[in-house]
Amino acid sequence: MSRTNPAFELIDALATGVAWLDAALRLTSANPAFAEHTGFGQSRLKGQTLEALAPDGKHLHELALRARNEGSATTLRDAALCAMPGHETRLDFTLTPHADGVLVEVHPAAATAGTTRVSESLRGFAHEIRNPLAAISGAAQLLEQHAGDARQRELTQLIRDEAARLATLTERLLGKRSMMATRAVNVHAVLERVAELLGAEHPGTTIVRDYDPSLPAWHGDPDRLVQALLNLARNAVEANAKRLILRSRAEAGWRDTHGQRVPALRIEVEDDGDGVPAAIAATLFEPMVSGRADGTGLGLSLAREIAREHGGELTHQARTRGACFVLLLPRNHRAREEPA
Repeated sequence: MSRTNPAFELIDALATGVAWLDAALRLTSANPAFAEHTGFGQSRLKGQTLEALAPDGKHLHELALRARNEGSATTLRDAALCAMPGHETRLDFTLTPHADGVLVEVHPAAATAGTTRVSESLRGFAHEIRNPLAAISGAAQLLEQHAGDARQRELTQLIRDEAARLATLTERLLGKRSMMATRAVNVHAVLERVAELLGAEHPGTTIVRDYDPSLPAWHGDPDRLVQALLNLARNAVEANAKRLILRSRAEAGWRDTHGQRVPALRIEVEDDGDGVPAAIAATLFEPMVSGRADGTGLGLSLAREIAREHGGELTHQARTRGACFVLLLPRNHRAREEPA
C-alpha cells in the first residue's frame, strides 16, 4: 500500500506514535509521531526489533513476542528509552497483535503522583543543603590554613573537593542539567578516588583492586562517575559488607543505545554483604525502594541515571553471598567535551 493512501495520511497525522512489526517482529514502518516520541527515526529502526529501543528494548521485544504468540494486547508503562546519551525518555507502550505481526502504539508516560512527590522532595532537599555545603567548604578552607601536617591538609582538601562535587549535584537536582561536559578520564583514578573516600568513611572495610591496566581512557564526566560508584560502595557497606572488590575490564561486544556493538568499559563493585533482598530484586533501581528501614532508596536510582546519561547501563548480578553491580559504559561517549 502506498504512503499516499488516505489511510496512511491519516495515520501520519496522528499525535499517537504508531509502528508496525512483521511476523518476525521487525519494524516495517512508523508514523512521524513515533519517531518524535521515541527519538528513533524510521530509517534507524527499519528491519530491527524493538530491542533497538534501549535500554528497555529487550523487555518491549519480549512483550511483542507474547502479544503475537498469545493473540492479546499487552501494555508497558513508563518504559525508558535513550536515543541520545544524556536524553532519556519515559513512554507508555501498547502492543496489539495485528494480521501476522504486531501494532505498536506509544504515548508519553503519565507522571504518577508518587513520582511527582519524589521529584519535589529531591528538589527541596537540594535547595536546603546548598547553604550547609557552602559553610562546610568555608570551614574546611579555614582548617586548611591552620593544618599542622600534610595529612591534615590532605583531609581538608578532600572535604572541600567533596563539598564542591555535592554542590554540583544539587544544581543538577534543581534542574540545571546542561552542565555535563565530558573529557578523557582514567577510570582507575576514579576508582581510586572512590576507594579513598570510602576508606575515610569506613576505615575497617577491606578494598581489593582488580584492575585491567591496559584499559584506554574513557570519555565522560568523572564527578558523576565517582557519585555512581560511591553510591554502590556505600550501599555495600550499609549491607554489612566487610570486603569490596573494585574491578575493571574491557567489554568488546556490548550493544549501545543505538543497538550497535561498541567497545565498552565494564566496572564491577562486588561485596560480601547481605546481598539484595528477594522482595525488592525486581524493583531494585526504582526511586524510594530500599532493603533497609532507614534507607532512602535513591542511591541506586541515581547511579543508574548517571550510567544512562553516558549511554551506558547499570545492572545487578546475584551472588550466593553478597552482591555484584555491573556498570557498562561505551568507551568513547562524547557530549560537550572540554580539555582534561
